[in-house]
Amino acid sequence: MNKSDVLTYFSGTINTAKALGISHAAVSRWPTVIPLGRAYEIESITDGALKVDRSLYERNDTDAAA
Repeated sequence: MNKSDVLTYFSGTINTAKALGISHAAVSRWPTVIPLGRAYEIESITDGALKVDRSLYERNDTDAAA
């Protein structure tokens, strides 16, 4: 789940933090792809309006040395 989609849905960092019961600083520290556990939490509290995209969390092993 992309941070930008979550912030748009909740109309900003402060509202996102309030919805999740965490500090706005914690939300600000999220990377572009938010932590998987939070993504599932957000999917739940938005009744599926925002969905976890598992492909964002899969490890890409195509560049591994043979």
